[in-house]
Amino acid sequence: MTKAELVTKLAKKTGLTQAKAAEAVDAIFNPTKGLLAAELAAGKKVTLPGFGSFFLRKRAAREGRNPATGKQITIPARNYPAFKVGKTLKEKVAK
Repeated sequence: MTKAELVTKLAKKTGLTQAKAAEAVDAIFNPTKGLLAAELAAGKKVTLPGFGSFFLRKRAAREGRNPATGKQITIPARNYPAFKVGKTLKEKVAK
């Protein structure tokens, strides 16, 4: 499902206009201004009961190789977003 399809289905299901549905989707999922991204950037966890949890995982610094030169480099530590599916959603999809 694309973002446009999500907006269309949300508008149909809730009775919102396409524009209002698009605003709602952007308010939550926009990667720069959305609520989900803002909470994760602040280091917080977002839990939607039955659906799942969005949270940050930490990847430690490690040694790597530049594939072009073969030279050894240090890859810095960083946080990355992760998702753990909730029990209800897992059971729904497994059927």
